[in-house]
Amino acid sequence: MSVPDSPEFKDRKALFDRMITVYGRNPVLEALEDPNLECFRLHLADSNKPAAVLQKMQELAVQRGAEVCFHGKRELSRISRNGKQDQGVAADIVCPGFRQLEQYLELPRQGRQRLLALDGISNPQNLGMLVRSAVAGGINGIVWSARGNAELGPLAIKASTGTLYRAPILRCENLGKGLAACQAAGFAIRVLGAEGSTSLLDAATGDTGSVVYVLGNETRGVSAEIRQLADATVSIPMASGVESLNVAVTAALIAYLDR
Repeated sequence: MSVPDSPEFKDRKALFDRMITVYGRNPVLEALEDPNLECFRLHLADSNKPAAVLQKMQELAVQRGAEVCFHGKRELSRISRNGKQDQGVAADIVCPGFRQLEQYLELPRQGRQRLLALDGISNPQNLGMLVRSAVAGGINGIVWSARGNAELGPLAIKASTGTLYRAPILRCENLGKGLAACQAAGFAIRVLGAEGSTSLLDAATGDTGSVVYVLGNETRGVSAEIRQLADATVSIPMASGVESLNVAVTAALIAYLDR
């Protein structure tokens, strides 16, 4: 057993912090077939009936040096966290860009940093498209917490067209505490909201400091708790009576306008 704070423990924790568990036969097979992805462990229910796709998964896992584990159906459900849809299969995929937010803040950073923070993005398709926009636009990190946000699972992966695997996801347990840590590290916190008196265009012009843009829930927007932490509220000018944009479109505008 590894001792906490020992080099071995830290190495294993860093590895697990960079993992995402994918479930479902097609998503797992696609991940195993992708030479750019590292599979750490393949999980199979011991109640699965023999099938060619399962045999192929095991062969690919062995070829890739991944551990193959068999579990009872209930145990596999705990691993996948979606027993109704895992189809008796899950895999732990190593994502190089994933890390804990606190780890990112401790690393030396070069130049101005731009982060997106997600405050209750509940639709996995929106999450996936947002990630795709952020990766394409060179955002340095996406602050994500399990509380209130859609899971980093197959639906989000599909909507991201696979970019989620290489996205700079910064995990945190509590978004409020995470943003407070960002402020302490010198980041300005800006929430997106229609009531903002400063437009995104003006806020981005000539800005030289590191910044976190907070994107809120598709219906309710940014929560009151997070608004209290904000240094500013910025808005996107709308024409012709349009009230709001899809959150993934907003992420794309931030990524490309504030560079």
